[in-house]
Amino acid sequence: MKLVFATHNLNKLKEIKEIVPEGIEILSLTDINCQEDIEETGTTLEENARIKVDYVKNNYGYNCFSDDSGLEIDTLNGEPGVFSARYAGAEKNNEKNIAKVWEELDNKENKSCQFRTIIAANIEGKESQFEGVVRGEIIHEKRGAGGFGYDPIFIPEGYSKTFAELDKKVKNTISHRAKAFGFFVKYLMSVD
Repeated sequence: MKLVFATHNLNKLKEIKEIVPEGIEILSLTDINCQEDIEETGTTLEENARIKVDYVKNNYGYNCFSDDSGLEIDTLNGEPGVFSARYAGAEKNNEKNIAKVWEELDNKENKSCQFRTIIAANIEGKESQFEGVVRGEIIHEKRGAGGFGYDPIFIPEGYSKTFAELDKKVKNTISHRAKAFGFFVKYLMSVD
């Protein structure tokens, strides 16, 4: 089965390719010659994921899926949430985003949060959505060289290492994206 993952984000693409079972070939937007940067104009993760899927299906006709993920910090009323990638500005700078999170959490005791992923899919004309959540907390130092985004400052519940420090196999088992993708794969196996 061939599926288009509606992303130009090479980090996300690599992460998904590492957890996809045999028999499913993942193509990127670049692989289908889609150079457009699909604008995420939604106000929720669900809306943004759906926008990308609809764009690919309507303009290219492929069976496809997309995701939108966000870091949702309890004491900040769920921020940065849908704006996680551009929390500190439109240029989507990870360092500036982390600095802004630390600034917003300054003098706040509660550092509890969650990473949440929504996968939207359109397979043979049927639309579906799948959610994955991992709870954890923010630390005020960057640790680890793996991962991307907020991974160096996020420690998942039950662990002492950040996502950026965890072995890839462990992260790809417990992450929000892995959980959502697990539900998606089960769905794919039922329609195959």
